[in-house]
Amino acid sequence: MKKQLLIYGSGRHTVPFINYMAQLTGKQKPNVCFLPTASGDDVEYINRFYEVCNQLEVNPHVIRVWINSYDQKETFEELIDKMDVIVVGGGNTLNMLAIWKAQGIDVALKKAYENGTIMGGGSAGSLCWTNGGTTDSRPTELSIVKGLSFINKSHCPHYNSEKSRRPLYHKNILEGNLTDGYACDDRSAIHFINEEVEKSISLDKENHSYYVYLKGEKIVEERIPNEILP
Repeated sequence: MKKQLLIYGSGRHTVPFINYMAQLTGKQKPNVCFLPTASGDDVEYINRFYEVCNQLEVNPHVIRVWINSYDQKETFEELIDKMDVIVVGGGNTLNMLAIWKAQGIDVALKKAYENGTIMGGGSAGSLCWTNGGTTDSRPTELSIVKGLSFINKSHCPHYNSEKSRRPLYHKNILEGNLTDGYACDDRSAIHFINEEVEKSISLDKENHSYYVYLKGEKIVEERIPNEILP
C-alpha cells in the first residue's frame, strides 16, 4: 500500500494544499478530515477549514478531542478509518502528541497511514509526522520535541517567517540533537511517498523547501526544486 504525506511550513489552511491532498486520493469527493488538537479545537480555525473545503469537491469532517461519551458515539479509530485525508493543524505540538497518545489517536493514525490514508498538515501538523524538531510548545524558548516518526527525519516549519528557526535548526543538527531533515518555508510543502521525497510544491516563487544535513563539520542546505501550484 502506498503511504503518502504532505508537510508544509505554516499551519494556515490553504485551498491549493488541501486540494492537492484531496486529488492524491483519486476519488471524486473524498472525505477530508481536520484534527485541530494542537489549537485546543479552536472554533475559528475549524471554521476556516470549512471555508476552504467549501471551495473544493470534498466532504469535510472535523475530529475534536474536547468531547465526552455523550457527544461522540464512535471511537477515534472508527472515525479516522472512514477518512481519505487527514489534515493536522498548528498549535502546541507537545500537548497534541500527549493527548493523541492518551486517546490512542497516534496508533489509529499510524494504522490509517499504512492503509493508504493521505496524511498532512503544517507547523505542529507537519512536525508531528517526523522524528523531531524545534517547537514553541514549552515556556520561554524553542525546544526539541519528538514526533511520530512516520518520516524518520527531522523537520523545521516556519523556515522563512520566524528568524530563530533556521539558525536553531542548523545548531541542533550540528550538535547531534536532531538528525538530518527537511525544512519548509510557510508557503511551501514536501510530498512524500513511502517516506521518500516525491516533490516540493509551493504557492509562489519566494517560498521553498530544503533538505538540511551535516557534511563533515558543516551544514549543507539543499533547495528542493519547486513545482508552483496554480
